[in-house]
Amino acid sequence: MPTPAEPVAMDPRIREHARILADAVDLAAGDNLVIKSEPVAEDLVVALYEVAGDRGAHPIHITTNRSGRAIRAYLRAAGQSDMEFETPPHEGDLVEAADCHVVIRAHDNVTEMVDVDDEVNADYESAHAPILNERLTDRWTLTQHPTPADAQLAELSTEAYQNFVYDAINKDWDAQREFQEHMVELLDPAEEVRIVSGDTTDVTMSVAGNHAINDTNKHNLPGGEVFTAPVPDSVEGEVLFDKPVYRRGKEVTGARLVFEDGEVIDYSAEKNESFLGSILDTDPGARRLGELGIGMNRDIDRFTYNMLFDEKMGDTVHMAVGRAYEANVGEGNEQNQSAQHVDMIVDMSEDSRIEVDGEIVQRNGTFRFED
Repeated sequence: MPTPAEPVAMDPRIREHARILADAVDLAAGDNLVIKSEPVAEDLVVALYEVAGDRGAHPIHITTNRSGRAIRAYLRAAGQSDMEFETPPHEGDLVEAADCHVVIRAHDNVTEMVDVDDEVNADYESAHAPILNERLTDRWTLTQHPTPADAQLAELSTEAYQNFVYDAINKDWDAQREFQEHMVELLDPAEEVRIVSGDTTDVTMSVAGNHAINDTNKHNLPGGEVFTAPVPDSVEGEVLFDKPVYRRGKEVTGARLVFEDGEVIDYSAEKNESFLGSILDTDPGARRLGELGIGMNRDIDRFTYNMLFDEKMGDTVHMAVGRAYEANVGEGNEQNQSAQHVDMIVDMSEDSRIEVDGEIVQRNGTFRFED
């Protein structure tokens, strides 16, 4: 009998995080697991390897191609050489051979990608869209490992940010699921949703025939939203996203979109308007909405410049331009396709309401089924 190995010393919350991630992708014996992260998340990767060993799965760890020094160096060099990006078949083969995926966000430097050309970024993401779409057909989850750089972005100490992250992730998901199911019961059979906030946001969209999903501890950790897909050509009105969008090290503030027949016909931003434009110009689908999400995780009580958390805040809604998730789209309805999926947030805490088929289901951040 081999001597049992001593466990690697680490914060026990990391092992709990790893266990929840493994459960999120239903990790089982024989599964091929791909873990994508930056090196700064090594402790969580180690904990996931331990779980994989316990369950008889086969893990492989690769560096994410969405952040970090390596992808920055590659994209800057590719931009200077006018490289035409293609969908890399070897990466596609890896994703196709995998059974499940864990993607971990973690930064050494949150602004590492800030000097990569916007068009180069958009072209690269377009080329990789088939790989992303393939991954989304498997079992997958996306999470955050707390790092000092991410704490700094959130304007928190490292310890306070760790507590914030683990409080939002390592929680009673059965109770959260039950709370959110009230919203699913309202949204799933709905025909139309209207979002109104102050004088700056009044937008309607059809969700007829599409599915509302109760997001808890599966595809996003933390979860804490109910989301659906608008019918692509149904969106009408104007939205001011009054929370910043932080993406690729760039902050877009005061993003305003005007929709007609489902398409963005006008846009503006107080800061980084050209970056917003590069997102919308990626492909035709990037000018349409792929998601409407309603935040419901009350343990996320502050804005941290991290959409994985911020979109789950209980007095917000978010809308994503770009790709719709296949699971949201009902039979016979169109799935919006795009290389982009960019979430943007509307603060619903004051002078705001959500209407579902003409009935108010949330006013000023409080749901009608909430104490």
